[in-house]
Amino acid sequence: MSTHGSQDTGGAPPAQNLDYRIAHLQDRLASGELGELGVRVEARGRTVLLTGTVPSAPCRDEILRTTLEELAGVPVHSDLVVTEASSPDRAEELS
Repeated sequence: MSTHGSQDTGGAPPAQNLDYRIAHLQDRLASGELGELGVRVEARGRTVLLTGTVPSAPCRDEILRTTLEELAGVPVHSDLVVTEASSPDRAEELS
């Protein structure tokens, strides 16, 4: 019976736990090589949303790997945009 009661009142602690885990993830991302990137991590209910722009697919993959490691068991949705600039295949013609 006490187990059922803890489930009914357990809404706030998981949210607080998720906020703590998100804060830890943000600290971890900021302290690493990826710290200069403008990646936002936001709780959306029981899901986490990643948004921002990253310079390459490997960078995006590293952020996702770190996020999934840090937030294991939490659904994560990624809206990270890759802006990988490639070298032009020919010279630009100026008029």
